[in-house]
Amino acid sequence: MASLGVVFLPDLPPERLREVVRIADESGLEELWLWEDCFKESGIATAAAILAWSTRLRVGVGLLPAPLRNVALTAMEIATLERLFPGRARIGVGHGVLDWMGQVGNRPESPMTFLREYVTALRALLAGERVAVEGRYVKLDDVALDWPPARRPELLVGAVGERTLKLSGDLADGTILTGGTSPRQVEEKRRQVGNSANQVVVYVHAATGPDAAARTAAEGERWGYENVDDVSIVGDAAAFATGARRWIDAGADTVVFQPTPDDPDLEGFIRLVAQEVRPLID
Repeated sequence: MASLGVVFLPDLPPERLREVVRIADESGLEELWLWEDCFKESGIATAAAILAWSTRLRVGVGLLPAPLRNVALTAMEIATLERLFPGRARIGVGHGVLDWMGQVGNRPESPMTFLREYVTALRALLAGERVAVEGRYVKLDDVALDWPPARRPELLVGAVGERTLKLSGDLADGTILTGGTSPRQVEEKRRQVGNSANQVVVYVHAATGPDAAARTAAEGERWGYENVDDVSIVGDAAAFATGARRWIDAGADTVVFQPTPDDPDLEGFIRLVAQEVRPLID
């Protein structure tokens, strides 16, 4: 059965998060997702807060920009979350927005070489291995976690292009596809991943309530979509369920509904997904 989630956009202030978590937990939402966009909110700090405030909610971070973070630090943080909240954190890493990486002085000349070295080392560290590597970018001298998780947690990679999709299929447990990915593109990208066990997560623009169509059209213009209708869902619970099935049938294992930044009732949006849409998908 496919999982359903909602993303808490980093356009919202961090102090909104606690009430959103309370509603998500109480309503039965399966997954709440986060973005570590520069220069807004930390993915790990917000994930830890959500996990501590909730009793059963799974948290997805999609994604941590790898060039922003030393791989040993990322391993330490993921391992800590996994030991504190076993099986409840789904963490993705990726290239990040390269212009942002340039702003902080960490834009790699070869993003693909960097990400391959990074994911390889991160997997090994999370598996409890002692790692010594002298790569082009990743350099570890006899590094091992003192507190590795009991088992290596799921590791996802955010991917758009064909080479990164293939890398995700080779090295990761799952692939995160950005908003604006149509069902047809999900089918194609799943083939490019080339690993049937790889869990595909896709963000889907969605809006309900007052001015939903107008807000969605504005999102389409903001992101530069040629046809916003093919990459979004507008309407009530039935429309959400019907729309979500398009992405699920195309090969998505998790559909994460992405509200507009100006959604007038995010808590109501979460209740809709958890209490009205989920039963229609089951």
